[in-house]
Amino acid sequence: MSVFSKVASIALSAAIIATPLVAQDQKALEAAVKARKSQMTLFAFNLGLLGGMAKGQIDYDADKAQAAASGLLALTALDASRMWLPGTDNETMDNTRALPAIWAEGSDIGAKAQAFGEAVGAMDAAAGQGLEALQGAMGGVGGACGSCHKAYRGPRN
Repeated sequence: MSVFSKVASIALSAAIIATPLVAQDQKALEAAVKARKSQMTLFAFNLGLLGGMAKGQIDYDADKAQAAASGLLALTALDASRMWLPGTDNETMDNTRALPAIWAEGSDIGAKAQAFGEAVGAMDAAAGQGLEALQGAMGGVGGACGSCHKAYRGPRN
C-alpha cells in the first residue's frame, strides 16, 4: 500500500469516526436554537396578554395579569446557558436571528439579561396590583426587551 493510500485510508477512517460527533454537535446546536426560540415564544405569549391589558385592548384581570407576570418570572429563572451556545448565530446557522455580537468579547448581553430580569421582577410585583401598576411596569420590560433586541437580534432570515 502506498503512502498516499495509507493517508487516504486513515483520513477516511477518521472522517467516518468523526461524522457521528459532528452530527451530534450539530443536533445540540439546533436543539439550543429551538429551545431559546421556544422560550422567546413563551415570553411573547405572556407579554402579549400584559401588553394588551396595559393598552386597554384586553380587559384588566388581576389574576390573569399576575399569572402572566409570574410566568415571565419563572422563564427568567431558567438556566438558559445551554440555549446560547457559541456557533448558534445567524451567520453560522439558518433559522435564528441571534447576532454573533452576543458572543463577542466586550458583549454586554449579561447586563442586558440582568436588566430584563429586574424589569420582570418589578412586573411580577405590580401586575396584580391594578391596571395603573401594570401600565407603570410595562415600560421597564419593554425597554429591556428592546435594548437587547436592537443590539443583538438580526432581521428575519
